[in-house]
Amino acid sequence: MTAGVTAAIPPFVIAAVLGAALLHATWNALVKGRARQGGPPDDPLPPMVLVVAGGALASALLLPFTAAPAPASWPFIAASSVAQVAYHLLLIETYAHGDMSHAYPLMRGSAPLLVALVNGVLTGERLNGAQWIAICLICGGVLAMLLGTRTPHAPQARRSQRRATAFALATACVIALYTMIDGAGVRRSGAPAAYTMWIFLLTGSAVTAWAARGRRRELLRLAGARPLLLPLGGVSTLGSYGIALWAMTLAPVAAIAALRETSILFATAIAALFLRERVGAWRLVAAGLIACGAVAMRLA
Repeated sequence: MTAGVTAAIPPFVIAAVLGAALLHATWNALVKGRARQGGPPDDPLPPMVLVVAGGALASALLLPFTAAPAPASWPFIAASSVAQVAYHLLLIETYAHGDMSHAYPLMRGSAPLLVALVNGVLTGERLNGAQWIAICLICGGVLAMLLGTRTPHAPQARRSQRRATAFALATACVIALYTMIDGAGVRRSGAPAAYTMWIFLLTGSAVTAWAARGRRRELLRLAGARPLLLPLGGVSTLGSYGIALWAMTLAPVAAIAALRETSILFATAIAALFLRERVGAWRLVAAGLIACGAVAMRLA
């Protein structure tokens, strides 16, 4: 285990990570949007791009006032930026095909499991019995989410649901990848805030440039119609991940990755209360299992 990182997570770090979880669920809800009455869900690409652009803009404004990351962390910044571009593109596809209450727990619940399994091989951190129990809870929640999802009768709806599940699981793999990259990189940086901001500046610039090629007018219209989306979404996503990376300098990566996924509970509540999605008993059980697994990972 890296020097200076303890197995026990201090209470103030737990509180900060829980706040980051709420921020993460909030900006995902902003991207997903609310389905129109009797119509399909909103296209998630324009709000996603505005949120990412907001994070890049906030980073550009704040970077001159922060210490630069250590040279040893720059390869990790580059690798993480590439992974996070892939993450945002996959997330757009995930929300284009499925409900947030279905896709979000799959994405966020599977990722800490992958981190716990692979990160130990790469870093030598070993899991104890209690941590394996936590992993089983997370796996059980993911399985319950898959088993509890009703199969639509219409063929097109079935295809859309299968695509949402596939994209959500692919997104989870990318989340695990950049989490492990950043868990190692931020500890080498000596400057967690600047490390995070450089990633968001590079990622946001790439995603915005890609989207602006064919949908510039649509992005401008949405920015005018929802003027708080860019600043609120940008600050939420930057703050959420920045807090998580800072916490990884003080506690094991796998534990923080799991604890952060208490955002699943926030996301399920937001999906039901504000996005008007139907959250059945199976989804509630699945979300609860995944959240319990995340908490158990912290207590292990």
